[in-house]
Amino acid sequence: MTIAITGATGNIGGAVARSLAADGVPLRMIVRDASRAPELPGTEVRTATFADTDAARAALDGVDTLLMVSAAEAQDRLQQHRAFVAAAATAGVRHVVYTSFAGAAPDATFTLGRDHWATESAIRATGMAHTFLRDSFYLDFVEDLVGEDGVIRGPAGDGAMAAVARADVARVAATVLANPAGHLDRTYDLTGPVAITLEQAAAIVSAERGRTVTYHPETVEEAYASRAKWNPEPWQADAWVSTYTAIAEGALARVSGDVERVTGRPPMTLQDVLRAG
Repeated sequence: MTIAITGATGNIGGAVARSLAADGVPLRMIVRDASRAPELPGTEVRTATFADTDAARAALDGVDTLLMVSAAEAQDRLQQHRAFVAAAATAGVRHVVYTSFAGAAPDATFTLGRDHWATESAIRATGMAHTFLRDSFYLDFVEDLVGEDGVIRGPAGDGAMAAVARADVARVAATVLANPAGHLDRTYDLTGPVAITLEQAAAIVSAERGRTVTYHPETVEEAYASRAKWNPEPWQADAWVSTYTAIAEGALARVSGDVERVTGRPPMTLQDVLRAG
């Protein structure tokens, strides 16, 4: 069996590659820039982008199981995904493990969740087997939400999110890739062990970092206005703001036990992530 991994220069793909290599599992890393690929035993490197179907098809030749880590946020990300999925099918890939989103749906409040749903649909349409890892928002990003003034601002109201650690997503992916036959055509919701509000998240960051962090619930109008200073494109502004409105409506509040069911280990808490960092 030949395993290929995209995103090996990033957080999740890199962690999966390191985990499999440490266990002696041979794999192929598909990267945009070969000079940035990690040097790992038992691995080979191929260069391709999602959008370059010819290069992707060549890079995926002979691959049985593919970990497709979703591309960086971009206006054309769905088009990139569809091109890469088509290349994988043409190359003969039999099983795609895809990092999706816990709220994936055609009408998801979090706007990028709609692209994840469409990507899942594209994978299903090829007839390739699939395993969808529907990640919640990442616990690793919580501290990045804190402004220079020590305030988390957003229109999340008092909604809660069962955010997950990237390390847990990587552990699930590595477990699936090590025994893909046991996870054919399965969808896993990957969450942390508890749903927390942004007010609770601020209190946890305060306690762990020894500084005062608070949460200020904005209105949607205030959220767009406060982010206008970065001059985002409309799709990006919508994605940023809908991160919070999805939390407000409770779309990310459900806690799943899938991380522990797949890996045998309970998922990390926000405290665990902050201490590990």
